[in-house]
Amino acid sequence: MAIVTLVIILAAIIVGITLFLSKNDLQGCGDIPDAARQQCVVADAIVAVSGGDTSARTAEAVLLYKNNWAHKLVFSGAAADKTGPSNARAMKRQAIIAGVPASDILIEETSETTAENAEQTVRLLKQKQISSVILVTSAYHSRRVSIEFTKAAPNILTRSHPVVADNQWSNMWWTTVIGWQLALQELVKIMGVAAE
Repeated sequence: MAIVTLVIILAAIIVGITLFLSKNDLQGCGDIPDAARQQCVVADAIVAVSGGDTSARTAEAVLLYKNNWAHKLVFSGAAADKTGPSNARAMKRQAIIAGVPASDILIEETSETTAENAEQTVRLLKQKQISSVILVTSAYHSRRVSIEFTKAAPNILTRSHPVVADNQWSNMWWTTVIGWQLALQELVKIMGVAAE
């Protein structure tokens, strides 16, 4: 009986962490926008922040763009390797190769943290008079990105749509050490942001 109770408690913790971190405002919308449903309307732009599996984040943003969720893509992130191009520039290149016109892509190349992604990208969004965005990042990172962007720009409507699975995170995250590390690190970082 004690083992069954322990398994139930552990399952509840895993499900709770998954649902909390993986904020997905487009869940239930289907593949394309639906003007009849408020959460499913077109946004002014799709914002993808780099880090983790940047390539998967870019691919998800491009997929949303191709499904007409927005007509602009914004990529945010400095270079992980300071001798090469910024992550944002690499993301732009990936999107262009996937068929997105360069004229539909904006980049923010200076941010090195999630808070900086939000602050620097919001400046760009305001310059371009963008008032609604869909935020794309890894599922484990989705809640914190949403919090940081809402804090940086309370007047910009933000919705989140995470990459469900990438090379660091999947629905089976709890079966790996890296999955637990990512989940616990994000929970601690979210508490830090909330305490500010």
